[in-house]
Amino acid sequence: MNFTETIATLNNASAFELYRLRAAIDRVLDQPGWVDAVRSQLKLGQAIQYFDPSANRSQPGQVLELRRKQAVVLDLATQKRWLISYAAINLDGADVEIRENPRQGLGRNEVGIGDVVGFVDRNHQQRSGRILRLNDKTVTLMCGPQQWRVAYGLLHRIVDASASPGDVLELTAQHYQPGLLDDE
Repeated sequence: MNFTETIATLNNASAFELYRLRAAIDRVLDQPGWVDAVRSQLKLGQAIQYFDPSANRSQPGQVLELRRKQAVVLDLATQKRWLISYAAINLDGADVEIRENPRQGLGRNEVGIGDVVGFVDRNHQQRSGRILRLNDKTVTLMCGPQQWRVAYGLLHRIVDASASPGDVLELTAQHYQPGLLDDE
């Protein structure tokens, strides 16, 4: 399912319309057919992927217990146990990325905790850091020894794979020279 158009539509909805939609979705997900369909495909000890809404990303886990409406899952990254909805388990390997098309920067749904992103600081230096926390309008980044709060609109993806969090990158502009790449 492509969520880009759905997110665009939801951004134009009123708070009441969003609340009403959430109530309808919750009611559908609570129907026994959905729970049974997922539960029937799970076994104790099974390795799974589940969606963690607070981190806004898929997490690896292991099924520890199957309850009536929820599963007890061990988060393999943190070794913490979580009680999660069966609907949060990604059995089909579905793409969990929501790609917004913002005018500038990255959207709230395009980043997750642990992602490495970049931004230009007040001194016009390029910085990169790892996301520690997702806030309503900003992210909290760890850039070397410092924490930064940066608006989503100022963030960009890191292209230089050799850059590490906290590095100050030197960027140079290259000018296009006609005829250099053209087949004339």
